[in-house]
Amino acid sequence: MFSTYLQLGFEHITDLNGYDHMLFLLALCAAYVYSDWKKILVLVTAFTLGHSITLALAVLNIIPVNGAWIEFLIPVTIVATAAKNLIAKQDKAAIATYFMALGFGLIHGMGFSNYLRSLLGDELLMPLFAFNVGLEVGQLIVVTIIFGLQYVVVNTISVKPRQWNLIVSLTAGAISLLLAAQRIPF
Repeated sequence: MFSTYLQLGFEHITDLNGYDHMLFLLALCAAYVYSDWKKILVLVTAFTLGHSITLALAVLNIIPVNGAWIEFLIPVTIVATAAKNLIAKQDKAAIATYFMALGFGLIHGMGFSNYLRSLLGDELLMPLFAFNVGLEVGQLIVVTIIFGLQYVVVNTISVKPRQWNLIVSLTAGAISLLLAAQRIPF
């Protein structure tokens, strides 16, 4: 059972049909360079922590989930992250960025709760733990790929890290703005 939910968590973050998760990680990483891996590890873990909290609370029916609003808010979090990348000085916004990742994880965690609730039986603790471990592993692999791509672009094509941030943040923000506009729950 552990491996089933571990795989489900991994697939949740790496599923190309749910590319908004990868788009969020791309936006989250855009303002950093590969040598900032410790900062990114903390950011991704903060996101997973937030994701885990609301996923558990929603699966346990402790907090209500309005799927339409969550599906709208997920791309809004990506737009906000991209905008922060374009406006804020990274070294001055570090603590705020960690709290932002945690807070946005709270929103993203509710996005999968209805589906996961339908899969779970009576035992919740082990499946939720396994799912979240799989999620974290998947995110770290996606982040590694993002930084591998960034390394190649910055060092081979001679794109400056600031240009990388601008291009990636604008692209992620624009795609997410379109997603948000398509998902307005009114």
